[in-house]
Amino acid sequence: MLDSFPFSILGFHADNGSQYINHTVAELLDKLRVKFTKSRLRRSNDNGLAETKNGAIARKHLGYSHIPQRFAHEVNAFCRDFLNPYVNSHRPCFFPDSVTDPKGKTRKRYRFEDMTTPYEKLKSLPQASTFLKPGVTFEALDQLANAVSDSDAAHRLNEARKTLILSINRRPKHAA
Repeated sequence: MLDSFPFSILGFHADNGSQYINHTVAELLDKLRVKFTKSRLRRSNDNGLAETKNGAIARKHLGYSHIPQRFAHEVNAFCRDFLNPYVNSHRPCFFPDSVTDPKGKTRKRYRFEDMTTPYEKLKSLPQASTFLKPGVTFEALDQLANAVSDSDAAHRLNEARKTLILSINRRPKHAA
């Protein structure tokens, strides 16, 4: 998973679930010198970004029913090979513009002009190349992003999702 990011990971935020808070994860983050923060108990608003992505992106494509653990390898491969590249390089999203009024209240505006893909937003940051891992260049990332059109990426995503869902539904419901 760490190899899929073109930039260095500086921080890792998780909820209080045991899947994130364990000795293995702690050792890995300590080895990488990554700052680890976690949510407060029973404060779902602390995970707003993760919950928004789960609701608006992951669940939209994977459905809302439970996916048994035995399908994790296939679902992870789908996310790695199709969903994440589509979301990062081909799916536009709004980025807010903060405006402070004369009274000092800051409001976020979501303008059509500010709609872009996460990859294009990364490239637009001042000194963006300083955020990349050593050996990773925007030229190489541009080749990956431009390898297929936005429409073709969406079509491939839908075909891969259809194959994944059919694969899950054809298998026996009980573990052998």
